[in-house]
Amino acid sequence: MAGEASTKPPADSEHHEAQTPPPGEPINLIAFCCNWCSYAGADLAGVSRLQYPPNVKIIRVMCTGRIEPEFLLHAFELGIDGVLVCGCHIGDCHYISGNEKAEVRINTLKKLMDMIGIDSRRLRLEWVSASEGTRFAETVKDFKEQIEKLGKNKIYIAQS
Repeated sequence: MAGEASTKPPADSEHHEAQTPPPGEPINLIAFCCNWCSYAGADLAGVSRLQYPPNVKIIRVMCTGRIEPEFLLHAFELGIDGVLVCGCHIGDCHYISGNEKAEVRINTLKKLMDMIGIDSRRLRLEWVSASEGTRFAETVKDFKEQIEKLGKNKIYIAQS
């Protein structure tokens, strides 16, 4: 009817509610890897047939300094249990100081996570160069074990 306010939400709006993750699901990990060093290190781990957990999803970024904290928080909203950020060693960034910028952002975000109820141990920053395939594989294994001890992420938003 004309002139009456609708009580229905617009069709294109999304309704999200906090929910408990389904039981028995494996740990979900994401690794944001710098294109120049860490992604190449992950590739070296793969071509060297080094074993690391298959449940880590690798996302290649040009530089860890370009990772917005919102991306990392959104991963937790989507039910990711642990987020690993891997970049060039300090002093070796292809974009001069992107990794230093990432370090400041990650440390600040960890403090915020603890304040809002997300255990900051679910987020880790590591430096892995292109020649460190073994280091990448060991880092992922160690991080997976740490996240398994913490359990599934209990804070996530169900996607409708």
